[in-house]
Order: sequence, then C-alpha cells, then structure tokens
Amino acid sequence: MKGVDICGICYNCYIIRADLGYYLKTTDLKVASNLTLCDLHHSCVGEHYVGHINDSIYIIKENTYRRVRNLTTDTGRDCKPIHSNYQNADYYFSVKGKFYIVFKDQKIYKTTSKLTSSDCQEYPLNDDYSDCLYYWGRSFHFYIMSMTDNWGVQFIKASDFSSGNKEWFNSVYKDILDFLPGGLSLTKGPAVGTWERVRALENDTNEPISFKESIKRKVGYNKETVTKITHNWNVKMSAKVRVNELAMLIANAQLSLDTEYGGSCMKVEKNNWNEETEKEEEIIGGAALHKCIPVAVQAQSWWRNNTVLP
Repeated sequence: MKGVDICGICYNCYIIRADLGYYLKTTDLKVASNLTLCDLHHSCVGEHYVGHINDSIYIIKENTYRRVRNLTTDTGRDCKPIHSNYQNADYYFSVKGKFYIVFKDQKIYKTTSKLTSSDCQEYPLNDDYSDCLYYWGRSFHFYIMSMTDNWGVQFIKASDFSSGNKEWFNSVYKDILDFLPGGLSLTKGPAVGTWERVRALENDTNEPISFKESIKRKVGYNKETVTKITHNWNVKMSAKVRVNELAMLIANAQLSLDTEYGGSCMKVEKNNWNEETEKEEEIIGGAALHKCIPVAVQAQSWWRNNTVLP
C-alpha cells in the first residue's frame, strides 16, 4: 500500500501512515519501547520512505525524491529526480549507504549508491524475500516484515539480501500492529458482518399480505475498545493530534480495507462511523399467495446485516 511504509535511522524505526498524516517512532518493534506518535508534515507525504546512514529520510513520490532530516518539521529538505533505472519499484530501502530497489514482478532487485545515478547492479530476488509486507534498513542490517501461515506477522533481521539467510526473527508488538493497515484484524478480529432475521412471514391464505416495519442495525465500531489502541503511545508535544480521533481514523481505514486484510470494503467516508451506532431503516415486504397449489404455504424471511469492528 503506497504511503504506508517503515524506515530506519540508527536505532530508530519510523512506521509511516501518510494516508492518516502521522507516523509512529520506536526503537524496537517487538516490545513497547518508546512508542512516540508524531505529526507527518504535509510536504512529507509520499509513496515510499527510505532511512539512510547519513541520518536523512528519502521520501519517494512518483519519479522524484525529497530528502529531509525530520518528518515533522521538513527540515534539511532537498528534492531531486530519480533515475529511470529505479522508478516504479515496489520497495525501497537502504543498508550501509546503498539503496536497494525491489521489483517483485520482475523478481529482481537493484543496488546503487545514488538514486540519481545510472550506475547500479542487478540481482535475482531470493524467493524467501519475494512476498513480504515491508522492507527497511538500519545502518548495517536490513529487516523484512511478512505474514506467516502459522505465527501471524513476523519480522526478520539479516545482512545479506541475496542469500535468503536470516540472523533472527521476531513477532511484532501488538501496539505497532494496530497502527498498520490490517493490524486491527489481527489484534481485535476482522470487521464482522452478522446477519440477523428481522421477520418471518407465512401466507396460507388465498390473498397476498404485506407489512411495513422499522428496524435498527449496528454499524461502525465500539469507541471504548478502539481507543485502547493508543494507550501505550507517547504523543510528542509538537504533534497536533487527538489520539481518540486518530484511533477512529485507523478503525475507519480498517473497515474500508478489502476482506483479505480483515476489512469489509465499506465506503466509510459517506457515513458517520465515529462509533458503534444503531442505524434505523424501514423495510417493506410481503408474501404473495401460492398460485400452483392452493393448500401450499408460502414463507419468506427478511434479514438485516450488522457490520462492526469488535
């Protein structure tokens, strides 16, 4: 998903949600270690984010990059075009001062010391690293986050991208998962659509019958449950953020995701999804007489759908 990325500088990791306008800063993805929520500067909204050993973050958007020192203040900014060799890649990260550019469909990756230079090396992409969620580097190692069949979301640490070997792997702390797209489906459960019967109607007469009834169905999410996802986040003093509102944005984003990410494909921007609510609707129905066999009974049922994030 463009605009959602992880990058690293020295001992810090940045989990960026450009779609929400915030990023989460941490020193360790496997524990609740100094989780800090920060504003993302409006000029730092991009598609990919690369942390470099020179203490800069490269923000890639279309065919250019913006290099900054701080994602909240946009300080130290510098913009340059990206060479055509590295445009339209699936993932970008940096280790030991080199940029790694991954092209999943071509099953290759390229390395270069400058994104503006044509000089690069091309290698086949190892199968173990070909189907992952996020790639990022931190000084001398790279990290990959992926979904596993048996153990959920895991991330690995390695130093040789071509070999497929890994030094260790770990699970991702739940408060960090909550911040990522699809994370709430793993920590809270998928968005649930349950069907509930409203009315069952039988007609054993020779005349059609009808009815009109007002119903209420649940939509949205439980506000008290959802706001708990921000409890372990420190909010930076400069951040103009209300964590409760951010929790709701994350929940809205989750509901709008495809079902493969635990969402329900809801168009939440057209509804008030700020909390779990009961929405009143009116249904009109009826049961016609059965014309084939006079003694037969025609039966019909009407159902409602409740779509909520637990």
